[in-house]
Amino acid sequence: MASSSPSGTSSGSSSTLMQNSGSEEDLQALMDERKRKRMISNRESARRSRMRKQKHLDDLMGQVTQLRKENHEIMTRINLTTQHYMNVEAENSVLRAQANELSHRLQSLNEIISFLNGSNSNDHNNNNFDAHEDLSSTSTSLIGFPEPAADSCFLNPFNLAYLNQPIMASADNMFLY
Repeated sequence: MASSSPSGTSSGSSSTLMQNSGSEEDLQALMDERKRKRMISNRESARRSRMRKQKHLDDLMGQVTQLRKENHEIMTRINLTTQHYMNVEAENSVLRAQANELSHRLQSLNEIISFLNGSNSNDHNNNNFDAHEDLSSTSTSLIGFPEPAADSCFLNPFNLAYLNQPIMASADNMFLY
């Protein structure tokens, strides 16, 4: 039995090759299965990533819409406030013009009163007017001076034409200064 048959050796080596090729096929099948699972996992991960990105984009678009709406509301409030400010500024301008006109009228009336007091003090000196006289006299005013004649247009400041004029001011010239 010293001789060995080539067929016996070859049958042993072919079974080893069969086992090797079987294990290589199994290994290849296992690697293919892992590769397939990894591809499926990667696809699912990519799909989830795309969904997260889409949700984030949708959230950002919603935020942009909300911010645009808030911006529009703020601009509307700014415009209304500006219009209100302009109206108040116009009204203030009219009131300033009226106050200026009233100040001029008051100054004119004070000048007239000063003039009347000056002419009345001359009458007082000329007539020796007594300060203790009865103030209920019809010819004496409440301040102790004789009243001027009612028909005297110059001495009655309420008969002056410019004093009977209404105060006129408008917003037309309010931004000239």
